[in-house]
Amino acid sequence: MELNAQWADQWMRDAAASMDENRQRLIDLDRAIGDADHGENMDRGFTAIVEKLDADGTPGTPADVFKLAAMTLMSKVGGAAGPLYGTAFLRGSAAVSGKEVLDAGDIVAFLAAARDGIVSRGKAEPGDKTMVDAFTPAVEAAETAAGAGSDAAATLSAAANAAEGGLAGTEPLVARKGRASYLGERSAGHLDPGAASTTLILQAAARAASEQA
Repeated sequence: MELNAQWADQWMRDAAASMDENRQRLIDLDRAIGDADHGENMDRGFTAIVEKLDADGTPGTPADVFKLAAMTLMSKVGGAAGPLYGTAFLRGSAAVSGKEVLDAGDIVAFLAAARDGIVSRGKAEPGDKTMVDAFTPAVEAAETAAGAGSDAAATLSAAANAAEGGLAGTEPLVARKGRASYLGERSAGHLDPGAASTTLILQAAARAASEQA
């Protein structure tokens, strides 16, 4: 099974469908502790990625798809999400640049670089109640899976499952970054919308890989 540019293209399409389906959920999560625009922003951004892929065709390598996604998110998505996810895909693209097919080790490299890009851009750490709380366990689970001999699709599946656990773990946290941090203790008791969208994105990656298997 090969995770090539066609897989990366399908990932973006699956992510766009998921953002459309979960748009209201993300809006509601963000309304509780933010400014209620996360669902709209993510839906718009991934719709724009698919429109770009439809117009220009699938680029040659996964890294090319990720770079297209990065540039589109940075230009189309408002708030913090555009720069953060744009940086994630840009750093991830650089980590797998030039590779026609990605193996499990490449998936780990992509995810780690994407997570590190978010950390660098947003200055958040695990426990701050941000998308990092979903991305970090995803990276750790991918490293474990790849180290145990899992293929790329299984490595992505492990990452997505761990992200979902990380999302659940944001509910009791008090936000220390972003608009939610203004609420202080009142931010506890709510899931973080960025961790929710991260989970959706990684689930879409795993789903696209299983579809291609």
